[in-house]
Amino acid sequence: MIKKLDSNQIIKVKKIFKEIGGWIICIVIAIILALLIKYFVLTPTVVKQESMFPTLEENQRLILNRLGRTFKQLPKRGDIITFEAPTETYVEKEDANFSNPVAIYEEKHRSLWDNFKYHVLEIGKTSYIKRVIGLPGEHVQIKDGKVYINDTELTEDYLQPGVMTDDSGGVYIDIVVPENTVFALGDNRNSSVDCRFFGCIPLDKIEGKVLFRFWPLNEFGKVDD
Repeated sequence: MIKKLDSNQIIKVKKIFKEIGGWIICIVIAIILALLIKYFVLTPTVVKQESMFPTLEENQRLILNRLGRTFKQLPKRGDIITFEAPTETYVEKEDANFSNPVAIYEEKHRSLWDNFKYHVLEIGKTSYIKRVIGLPGEHVQIKDGKVYINDTELTEDYLQPGVMTDDSGGVYIDIVVPENTVFALGDNRNSSVDCRFFGCIPLDKIEGKVLFRFWPLNEFGKVDD
């Protein structure tokens, strides 16, 4: 036999459901706000490569500024950026497009949910972290272990003493950077897969700029340029 609730009990149950509903709405709003901030403003990331050593080391935690992507602004020379890894990371010389030396990104057909997971949650997405070296319209040339911008040697105080920029193996070592792209290299030049091998990075593939490091705590603060 089912016992009927009296009016006071019904009021109490309604209050409980109303309170639960309020909490659910608050949680949903918080999640949406967190995702919006992560995608458009700031997001944490973890260094998983050795290509920026000694400036950045593996397992260090960083905060990325994503306002550049939100407002479609190109980074400046010297900025450390993250970007979506190209589909082809090593381009053979016979396949290189020197008139338009841009990294190859093959667009994959994904469902709405898969796109959300890939672009917003970044599940299954591979990103690289490098330093911006060349800007649109600039002639970038790598020779004799050094980088030249418009025929002027680039001063790179962030490199370890004795580090040379290898011009062998790379295809794009004497190019003009196309519009709305950047040419980026890792500080650890001998252990970096970068624009020498796959071409310049389009603006819409740049995910963020390193704002500061928050882990380890003894290195908390702005990352040295």
